[in-house]
Amino acid sequence: MKQDIAVTVDAVIFKVKGNITEVLLIKRKNDPYKNNWAIPGGFLEEDEDLETASKRELQEETGLQIEALHQLKTYGAIDRDPRGRTISIAFAGIINSAFEVKGADDAEEANWFEMNDLPALAFDHLEILEDAKVWLVNQKA
Repeated sequence: MKQDIAVTVDAVIFKVKGNITEVLLIKRKNDPYKNNWAIPGGFLEEDEDLETASKRELQEETGLQIEALHQLKTYGAIDRDPRGRTISIAFAGIINSAFEVKGADDAEEANWFEMNDLPALAFDHLEILEDAKVWLVNQKA
């Protein structure tokens, strides 16, 4: 039996400076959820591992290169992507200094948002972000 399942990766990047925590989001250039904010990410290529894919998508969409990412969780709700069955592996990372990001590739914009002032998010990205926040608190502990 052939399965038609896509695999994607997402990169939740936190910028922590003093008591202020921000998260990096992109504004989607294409459907689905065109012009909505989302966590940077995209489709896994056949010849790359998961972390490499997450770093590649992050760099392509925002210009940010990051050394260390932590594999957070896998998301596989049947209806999480209107294009079809898609499983996403989310990663999380932290930077401690300012980095100017710029939307590129299939991201119209890229910007930092304070955690208490987030826009509506595409897909199930609010759920992913909530899980990443728990991870972040554990990193600080």
